[in-house]
Amino acid sequence: MFEFDTLYRDLKESELAPWLDDLPDQIEQVFKEKTHGFLADWVQLIHDMPKPQPGSVDFNTGRVRIGCAEDIDTADAEVLEQQLRTIIPWRKGPYELFGIHINTEWRSDFKWDRIQPHLSPLKGRTILDVGCGNGYHMWRMLGEGADLVIGADPSQFFLAQFRAIKQYAGSDLPVHLLPMKSEQLPAFTREYKGIGFDTVFSMGVLYHRASPVTHLQELRSFLRRGGELVLETLVIEGDEQTTLVPEDRYAKMRNVWFVASTPFLIRLLERVGFVNCRIVDECVTSLEEQRATDWMNFESLEDFLDPADHSKTIEGYPAPRRATIICEVP
Repeated sequence: MFEFDTLYRDLKESELAPWLDDLPDQIEQVFKEKTHGFLADWVQLIHDMPKPQPGSVDFNTGRVRIGCAEDIDTADAEVLEQQLRTIIPWRKGPYELFGIHINTEWRSDFKWDRIQPHLSPLKGRTILDVGCGNGYHMWRMLGEGADLVIGADPSQFFLAQFRAIKQYAGSDLPVHLLPMKSEQLPAFTREYKGIGFDTVFSMGVLYHRASPVTHLQELRSFLRRGGELVLETLVIEGDEQTTLVPEDRYAKMRNVWFVASTPFLIRLLERVGFVNCRIVDECVTSLEEQRATDWMNFESLEDFLDPADHSKTIEGYPAPRRATIICEVP
């Protein structure tokens, strides 16, 4: 089982300490209710990985880089790459670990480069990243100078990938991944009014939620007054009344409940109580940004599109288009 002692230490030293009233028990409950059948194998795999020491790290490049080829001998590098390839698919990235390029399905750096200029400076901030996957964007947030970065994603597989990276980046760094959904996270109750994260990211989550309003309310509850929400999601072109509810699948995904227009989303955000809502990025997802690689050799975006017309999904809906909206809590 993975330990969370450094997380509890970092929370205790921050204004977010009230989370410690409930969080340890909730994490324990998550593993009691459902532990992945391969979790013990992943824990052992990470324990058995070679132990080279990185001469340097860089969280501010497209490939999150930890060490270089000169920091590890050839035999250990071959073993490490084989072990990293055991925990595939690698979806969010890319990473470079001791010269090993983990060429992930998503070029998540493309998205970061589009939205980073529009963010309030992250230096000194506490950040929650909901639906963080294996944590790629959390490393970029840490690179921007964040004081504490906490991610939440229910996949214990992504937790294993994150821990594999973190053991080399620095096990004591203030960046942590919780194997939980946002609705499982502790709430900041009325007695803790005014306490919350400075910035909350929700990227690629909203359309998977059956109740979008509930998700937006959850996100607002995690933010302090004046805190910033960064919402990235699938969208469709249209006016304030436009939303798509797929009949069954969307781009082969079963769990897409709705795809709304950006004006529709801004109205929802304002109804929930956010202010200063603005669209900072909107674009069609390209085959350069999401594609199959030898680190994710399953179906990817090209397989989800109509082969004769890439402007449509294979089901005939508009091809994936994503937008990022930034807003604040008054």
